[in-house]
Amino acid sequence: MKEVLIQSAPKIGFVSLGCPKALVDSERILTQLRVEGYDIINTYEGADLVVVNTCGFIDSAKAESLEAIGEALSENGRVVVTGCLGANAEEIRSVHPQVLSITGPHQYESVVAAVREHAPAPAHDPRMDLVPPQGIRLTPRHYAYLKISEGCNHHCSFCIIPSMRGRLQSRPLPDVMREAERLVTAGVKELLVISQDTSAYGSDLRYPGAQWRGQEWPTNFHGLCAALGELGVWVRLHYVYPYPHVDEVLPLMAEGKVLPYLDIPFQHGSPRILKLMRRPAATEDTLARIRRWREICPDLTFRSTFIVGFPGETEAEFEALLEFLDEAQLDRVGCFPYSPVEGAAANALPDPVPEEVRQERWERFMEHQQGISAARLARHVGRTLDVLIDRVEGNVAIGRSAADAPDIDGVVRVSGGAKLRPGTLHRVKIEASDDYDLAGRPARKSGAGA
Repeated sequence: MKEVLIQSAPKIGFVSLGCPKALVDSERILTQLRVEGYDIINTYEGADLVVVNTCGFIDSAKAESLEAIGEALSENGRVVVTGCLGANAEEIRSVHPQVLSITGPHQYESVVAAVREHAPAPAHDPRMDLVPPQGIRLTPRHYAYLKISEGCNHHCSFCIIPSMRGRLQSRPLPDVMREAERLVTAGVKELLVISQDTSAYGSDLRYPGAQWRGQEWPTNFHGLCAALGELGVWVRLHYVYPYPHVDEVLPLMAEGKVLPYLDIPFQHGSPRILKLMRRPAATEDTLARIRRWREICPDLTFRSTFIVGFPGETEAEFEALLEFLDEAQLDRVGCFPYSPVEGAAANALPDPVPEEVRQERWERFMEHQQGISAARLARHVGRTLDVLIDRVEGNVAIGRSAADAPDIDGVVRVSGGAKLRPGTLHRVKIEASDDYDLAGRPARKSGAGA
């Protein structure tokens, strides 16, 4: 009898760096590799090749990416590079000339083609190499990132994202909704909507009507939010610019169709600095809009990010930023001391702020906002909130309320939660708070799932 030799599938290691948008890119690449019969492993040892999905937004991210590439080369030796830093292939090759291939962000087919070239896979039986309908995901089973567009049409002076990811390219609404439905069918209880500019969704397509579930929906921000709100899961909006038409989505939040949560990168509170950043400079309009949105939806949570020490920022303008925080009363805030980015227009601005001043202002900013965040959290003590459980540690379940995005916001620690399962939604009586987190116990009546 003739012996049949079965060639094993090549094993691919994978390193994913950067923001949730890059994470979605990684998931798509991994899904296609599995469709083509590759095995995915989480170690360098034994991998036929390693893919490193890089970040290149700021200098520290570039350094981390270059270090990750170097580690993969040292531990394995066969490395394919992709992602935002890949848009500057010369910079990578100047440090790591041994890499096999370099591609830029969201160039999925090029990455897979490079893997095919350097680690060819044998013919495989798709009936045996099963890939779930929702694809390969790097997040827990109960939440997922839903990318609705690529690129950005803004020209912020501190940012090089458009040069790396191109202009805005919105996905057709039916495509987004089909992906969302597959995720929900697979058990996802929370969809985290991401892009470079979520509230600009559809503007590049000129807002055509689209069919989904036998109904026509406009391909715009409100239409997408309304459609997602029909799926019966948490829908969380990230990277929203405060355009006037965002007003239209607030009633969906008040009705419970979309989580009352807005992630808006305000960046500063000084009109002059915002103008230097090439951001909308009407600070007074922004504060008025925040007040109006809270009138429509009193439970609305705001998350934002800011930059301190931007070139030309005076002490008076930094104080204006602190006053903006006092007026806005934002719930969740991140802050970065300004860092020059190669290729950014802000590098040419006069009057750079010394590094020690940037650091000192960052520390003052964080201390100032900490008091605001703690006071905002304390308002929840005594209330009963819906909490989505992420994990259980001993007798304490760790979950999140509608006000908490995974990995970037706080958590709710639920005492006596040993029997609560990850991915289930429960009513929790809040008993305490600190600067960032809440603590409580299961309410007497608790639902079994979302």
